[in-house]
Amino acid sequence: MSKLKIGLIQMKVENDKKENLIKASQLVTKIAVERPDIVILPEMFSCPYVSSNFPLYAEEEGDYTFNFLSNLAKTNNIYLVGGSVPEKGKNKIYNTSYVFDRQGEMIGKHRKVHLFDIDIKNKQKFKESDTLSSGDKITVFDTEFGKIGLCICYDFRFPEFSRLMVDKGAKAIIVPASFNLTTGPAHWHVMFRSRAIDNQVYAIGCSPARDYNSPYISYGHSLIVSPFGEILCELDESENLITYTIDFDYVNQVREELPLLHHRRRDLYELVEK
Repeated sequence: MSKLKIGLIQMKVENDKKENLIKASQLVTKIAVERPDIVILPEMFSCPYVSSNFPLYAEEEGDYTFNFLSNLAKTNNIYLVGGSVPEKGKNKIYNTSYVFDRQGEMIGKHRKVHLFDIDIKNKQKFKESDTLSSGDKITVFDTEFGKIGLCICYDFRFPEFSRLMVDKGAKAIIVPASFNLTTGPAHWHVMFRSRAIDNQVYAIGCSPARDYNSPYISYGHSLIVSPFGEILCELDESENLITYTIDFDYVNQVREELPLLHHRRRDLYELVEK
């Protein structure tokens, strides 16, 4: 099996965690009618994207939100990438994405490695490290279609990180992400197209919907980019759903026709995971 249907859920995030979970359930149920194989939720879909919120909304692996997502995957017979949620670890809080298979079993977990600490003069300021700790793993999970990489938002800005996922066999990289109205218009499209082209993978971004009443306004524009750099489907900024079928055989075709990965000069340079 090489073809798989991807479902993207671009939802507004409310202040109430349970309201967000209920909305996510409703939207997953709605998109499940189209029989997607993998459904993706956005970054921090259960929690408004404000640093001070993360410890208040955080839960441990195996708590209510984790089980809610597991049951959602099983009930709808889908792979579910649970966007990301604040995860409570040992004396630490992480920005974490869980992945569940069709039986509701966790098959992947990624803790955001690169924390979003920026201060763009007269525009955007945000500091995740005020409350979050960074993960230390490169994440690739297995499906019957092939291997898929997973990272969260700011992780995707670091080219080495994507390449290491590809070296582990990834033919697509899924990115729950919440770019803002400064970084989104400037970098969202060019970055997803660049990572797709450089690594000859499908690059899949899932954002929260734009909410001008939120203290952090997401850019939206969830999208899927082909391994040749084409934008295959894209939402606007509003709350919405979209599905699109990708084909991993096309990844193989692009890599054979334009063998970038094969042409790397490993005698001159090497990228190593520590």
